[in-house]
Amino acid sequence: MKSKYFGVLVLIMVLYYTTNAVWAGNIGIKGSTTVLPIAQKVAEAYMKEHPDVKITISGGGSGNGIKALIDGTTDIADSSRFIKDKEVKQAVENGRYPVPFAVAHDCIVPVVHPSNTIDDITMEQLKDIYMGKVENWKDIGGPDRPVVVISRDTSSGTYEVWHTKVLREERVFPGALLQASNGAVVQAVSNNKNAIGYIGLGYLEENVKDLTVNRVRGSEETTLNGTFPISRPLYMFTSGWPEGDALNFINYVIHPQKGQKYVSEIGFVPLY
Repeated sequence: MKSKYFGVLVLIMVLYYTTNAVWAGNIGIKGSTTVLPIAQKVAEAYMKEHPDVKITISGGGSGNGIKALIDGTTDIADSSRFIKDKEVKQAVENGRYPVPFAVAHDCIVPVVHPSNTIDDITMEQLKDIYMGKVENWKDIGGPDRPVVVISRDTSSGTYEVWHTKVLREERVFPGALLQASNGAVVQAVSNNKNAIGYIGLGYLEENVKDLTVNRVRGSEETTLNGTFPISRPLYMFTSGWPEGDALNFINYVIHPQKGQKYVSEIGFVPLY
């Protein structure tokens, strides 16, 4: 009899602390390293306005964020690509129904070391470089130096967009050096005068040089008007239509005078 009452007491305690955790307003966000600075900046502002809400954020890539949403281990999945059909199928099989919210626009810009004399590159040249067909910069009008190819790992939404738009579904050549984040690509390219990589516009820094593509520079204007050839929307996904704090946060992110203000401040392209 005592063990029965003890079990009931434990259950009550679990329900009490779980319910209080929900009331405390905890939001978990995982996924894309491209969307990460947007989530961090907006979450910081949101928590200042709503001190009773705690938001925890981690990166790991779009694929990992969506996997966490499928597994039920995150409230919001950041993704720099749209969810795949097979991921939707897995989610539904787990009783989850992903809902997408576009939170910003972005373009993926190729970057080289500032010492590289190349300023413009074509989509065809980019494809040839990432397939290993161009091995020396002089082959496309640059210095007589070997090309070091920096790419993203396959869990990255940025890689997925590059794979579709630049490589046109071809595989990146095995000699490419894979990096886990936009920041890691910036660091690798800035430390290697022979390197080329690609990053989201919001990660562009002075220690790397962005190239125009087909003579179009990646910018807010060329992203929104569609003239820059490697552009994309950025997403936050929820499992089902969000409620409570998750819904309030999503609304805050897409609000023109709130979240979207921070999207612009950190170098990405706002929705409006």
